[in-house]
Amino acid sequence: MTDTIPALSLRALDDLAAVVRALPADAADALIEALATARRIAIYGAGREGLQMRGLAMRLFHLGLDVHVVADMTVPPVGPGDLLFVSSGPGASNIGDALMKVAREAGARTAVVTAQPQGRTPQAADIVFTIPAQTMADDRGGAVSVLPMGSLFETAQMLVFEIVVLKLRDRLGETAETMRARHTNLE
Repeated sequence: MTDTIPALSLRALDDLAAVVRALPADAADALIEALATARRIAIYGAGREGLQMRGLAMRLFHLGLDVHVVADMTVPPVGPGDLLFVSSGPGASNIGDALMKVAREAGARTAVVTAQPQGRTPQAADIVFTIPAQTMADDRGGAVSVLPMGSLFETAQMLVFEIVVLKLRDRLGETAETMRARHTNLE
């Protein structure tokens, strides 16, 4: 590949901008309300999507929410009033499906972030937040991102999650200062 790092980066930013432009203005409203009103939030994602979900969990903690990352040793049980939020970019997650079944049986609500809202996992969720970006489910053929495999979806997750945090900050009456006060001092 003969493109320079700046040239490839600008192409990637163009791809990301196209994803953001395709989002409806109210795309995250149901998710934001569910996060704001949940008694407790459990978050799950695998691989690179899991990294973005962990980043979101950190910011939700900074907002003062009771949030936990599934598979950490300190995750409490979920039940009525709680929310399980699963990432399933390609629309099918065997582990996500199993976790959602457990959460539903315990009385918790479920939410999924995906690029494939017609997929098996999002179809089983109470709330679906669609980020219309390339994943590994559609990274071949015609117009594909300069970014490999599911990187466009994962990068869009990071950006859009930060905007969700800004909207939640306003919704919850938090400020940059109250968020910063919850940042760890053990770094």
